[in-house]
Amino acid sequence: MTAPIVRFAPSPTGRLHVGNVRTALINWLFAKGQQGKFILRIDDTDTERSTQEYEDGIRTDLTWLGLVWDDSFSQSKRFAEYDAAADKLREMGLLYPCYETADELDRKRKIALSRGRPPVYDRAALELSDEDKAKLEAEGRTPHWRFKLSGGRVEWTDLVRGDQSIDTSSLSDPILIREDGSYLYTLPSVVDDIEAKITHVVRGEDHVTNSGAQIEIFKALGGTAPDMAHTPLLIGADGQGLSKRLGSLSMGELRAQGYEPMAVSSLLAKIGTSDNVEARETLDQLVAEFDFGKIGRAPARFDETELLSLNAAILHGLPSPMWTPAPPTKPSGLWCARIAPCCRMWPVGSRPCLARSRLW
Repeated sequence: MTAPIVRFAPSPTGRLHVGNVRTALINWLFAKGQQGKFILRIDDTDTERSTQEYEDGIRTDLTWLGLVWDDSFSQSKRFAEYDAAADKLREMGLLYPCYETADELDRKRKIALSRGRPPVYDRAALELSDEDKAKLEAEGRTPHWRFKLSGGRVEWTDLVRGDQSIDTSSLSDPILIREDGSYLYTLPSVVDDIEAKITHVVRGEDHVTNSGAQIEIFKALGGTAPDMAHTPLLIGADGQGLSKRLGSLSMGELRAQGYEPMAVSSLLAKIGTSDNVEARETLDQLVAEFDFGKIGRAPARFDETELLSLNAAILHGLPSPMWTPAPPTKPSGLWCARIAPCCRMWPVGSRPCLARSRLW
């Protein structure tokens, strides 16, 4: 196999949580196991919501976990490249303007559903004459831009899900550019993947349908679509989605609670796979054990009790010289010089604190 080039592409609009860190970890383990490259791409095209604070937090969290990147760039510095790609698609007749408002599109969807039809965009904008477009723009309407799908099937062999086939005639032509001229994720991602020579795209299974549309954009721009791997999403121990709790499961929160980075990585690397969930001391161990073939199709269950158990196992295995008795002026316990002079480790079970640690 040619050394892979993968990318982790978070948006700096919030904190990294266990869901997107799992995606980063899988990308990193795969790349390092094949002597490949791991690229950090900051998807900050949403300039209103993206902040430097969140970007700094992303880099801090990845560094804490040991997921060091080989290269990094930000999409906000590459609008000229995206504009050039959009112009090329327009010239090919594959990017067309649409003037419907959000309310009008919503009404179309509801009508289609009420008639038992899939809520697919009807391509009414393709019937507009130049005179019609001029009239709409004179009314103050600004177009959004859609990519014209072929209507055929897009097929690939997914490294996790096996053979996949997407009928693009069942999809709405995806919007690539909003009314205000800003880009959605779809086009910049393809442009960047082509230029960075990304060989594998590893992401959650909620992107499977989107991959069908993106593969057509790759071909339209003269690129070769990367190999794809779509992993199952995380659920909680109760079988429910984690979306409402991701804030409390951010890397910043887990770090503040005293969790060891290898406890987090050990759990996220093993849940949803055929391997046993056990603590590992180093990322090199996880690299050696990683295989896409071990990842199952069922949702991966994230259980904080397991994380707590792994953390205790890792702390228990720390060399004894790392621990010193607490000064007599402080409550009894153990000091963890490894973390910080002010970090006190409580005996397991003596405090309700998640990671059995407390900062003075």
